[in-house]
Amino acid sequence: MSFKTVLAVIGASDATADISKAVELALELDAHLCAIVAGLALPPSVAEFPTGTVWLDQRYEDMKVLDDVRKQAEAACQANGLSFEVGQIYAESIFLAGEILQRALYADVILVSDGVRRDSELTRAIVDGGVFDAHKPLLLVPKDGKATLKPKTVLLAWNSRREAARAAREAMDMLVSADTVHVVLVDPDTSYWRNGEEPGADVATYLSRHGVKAVVEQIAGGGRPVEQVLEQHALDVDADVIVMGAYGHSRLRERILGGVTASMLKDAKFPIFLAR
Repeated sequence: MSFKTVLAVIGASDATADISKAVELALELDAHLCAIVAGLALPPSVAEFPTGTVWLDQRYEDMKVLDDVRKQAEAACQANGLSFEVGQIYAESIFLAGEILQRALYADVILVSDGVRRDSELTRAIVDGGVFDAHKPLLLVPKDGKATLKPKTVLLAWNSRREAARAAREAMDMLVSADTVHVVLVDPDTSYWRNGEEPGADVATYLSRHGVKAVVEQIAGGGRPVEQVLEQHALDVDADVIVMGAYGHSRLRERILGGVTASMLKDAKFPIFLAR
């Protein structure tokens, strides 16, 4: 699909860098930028009823910081001549996820950069509202990564599951325009009900019909976590972005047991395009 509206969530941490990546991506795509400056509010302590001044003072300081970031984002968008809107949300986690959902419904992709990723609770609210509830793709850009949806080399993580298929469909414009797409299967199961006798052949054929220049690569994990194998291979082929399906299990199971997606969100050193 084409990307005409970018929803960028920006927090209080490292906001300047996150704003810069959002502007960079919107300029590359000639897209409308919807920037949301978001912060998680702590609920008042039951022990402090009526509400204590410390909690009120903290809320005031938090909102003041977010307001400064909002003004900074507006100035950056205006300076770069973007079509844009900048909003501000300060709410408890469950309400913040709902706010992200409402905005994600009208966006083509959600951008999360390194400043936001440092706040695990804020990241979780974005994933809940944007990925699980709105079913929108998420582009995660680490500190040293480039915010781009026009990469030259793409690593598509494939496991013959619906999440991977959705990621491929959501990223189709990106895949078509890339010079090379490495379809990577880690320790593929060759049974009929999983990947078949020739793992990766079906998806490569599907992609080729769209004009994607795909190369299938089956990789032995050697007992390493899948996320480590993918990142190492992305480094080996000089990939600009990893495209992968997000959360093959329920959100509860992922939170309790972890998973490839959770590890990528926390530690990825490459830009990751996730869809579910």
